[in-house]
Amino acid sequence: MHPPLALHMHPMCAEIIEQFQQCHLDHPIGKFFGKCTDLKIKLDRCFREEKAVTRKANFEQSKKLKERLQTLRKEAAERSPEEKNFM
Repeated sequence: MHPPLALHMHPMCAEIIEQFQQCHLDHPIGKFFGKCTDLKIKLDRCFREEKAVTRKANFEQSKKLKERLQTLRKEAAERSPEEKNFM
C-alpha cells in the first residue's frame, strides 16, 4: 500500500506519481498482473527518500526549539526572586 497519491503532498515524487497513474490508466487489467510494478517500486523508494528528508528537517527544527527552550529556562533561573514574584 502507498499513501494517497496527491501531487501537492509529494512534490519530490510528482513525476513518478504521474507515470504510475498513467500506467494504471493505460493498463487497466495489466496492473493486476505486474505491468506497473517497476513504477510502484520507484514510487516506494521515492516516498522513503522523501520521508527521510522530512524526518531530518523535523529533527533539525526540534533541535533549534530545544536549544531556545533551554536558553529561556536558563534565563528564568538566573532572574532574581523579586522578578520571579513580579511575573
